[in-house]
Amino acid sequence: MSDERWVWGFGLATSAADGTVLDTWFPAPALGRIPLGLDPAIAPDELDRLAVPDERRAVSVDVVLIESDLDAAPESTSDAYLRLQALSHRLVRPNDVDLTGIFGHLPNVAWTSAGPMHPDDLTRLRPFLQRDGIQVQGLDKFPRLLDYVTPPGVRIADASRVRLGAYLSPGTTVMHEGFVNFNAGTLGASMVEGRISQGVVVGDGSDIGGGASIMGTLSGGGSHRVSIGARSLLGANAGVGISIGDDCVVEAGLYVTAGSKIVLADEAPRADGAKPVVKGAELSGRNGILFRRNSVTGAIEAVRRAGAGVTLNEALHA
Repeated sequence: MSDERWVWGFGLATSAADGTVLDTWFPAPALGRIPLGLDPAIAPDELDRLAVPDERRAVSVDVVLIESDLDAAPESTSDAYLRLQALSHRLVRPNDVDLTGIFGHLPNVAWTSAGPMHPDDLTRLRPFLQRDGIQVQGLDKFPRLLDYVTPPGVRIADASRVRLGAYLSPGTTVMHEGFVNFNAGTLGASMVEGRISQGVVVGDGSDIGGGASIMGTLSGGGSHRVSIGARSLLGANAGVGISIGDDCVVEAGLYVTAGSKIVLADEAPRADGAKPVVKGAELSGRNGILFRRNSVTGAIEAVRRAGAGVTLNEALHA
């Protein structure tokens, strides 16, 4: 097995009083195995001085040294966090790391402005937290990306809308209502005003319009991992459950799934005079298609498009 299918790093693990590991921050994860001769007992000075308890949150902080086999399932909370940060540091792409059973290694955490804490301790310590101006920002298994990683060349308007484990390429802009889940993201400069679900990747130069949704696989969405090609557009409030190729457009407000009946408007009529009809799955991944709703019949139509697709405003992605 290649060492490039491993990732390692020193991290700071935060633990509750009952021993539950709440999270682990790895400031500089790297591909490969732990270097030979590296003493795990000798932590980097910049981390060692941060390994101090926080009585306000009833947590302790310890330096850990972890390595993860990217082709095997996570084995611990720190292992899971290392994989998520490898994604957000762009060391590995979405769907290129084994995340099987990751939810079982991620405890439900109270995320505060001072860091993570156990939900039970939150209830007990709430008056003291309020006295110190510490606010609760969420109660969830996944934290915000920007609390762990600052991806270069990326704009994120609302930190709460992008989870740790998102992969955002340089030039990507995530607007206030955009959302990017873990193990998902952009492979180039893209505009994100809609939802990119777990496992979904968006190609270079594409635009996910306001309120648009891309079906993932976490909540019964099937096993097909949806992708959006380059220079494609999902219009406002549109959605897809199939992959969209390069230079495609999905009309605003239109949702196309694998089972959608789609009229091939450019094709010659059949013997009965009707245009051919296919299921959406048959058009999955094809390039240069406009998906639209016929305003007279209400039918979904697919029309061939010529030339390149959308062009992003470079001033918004510099």
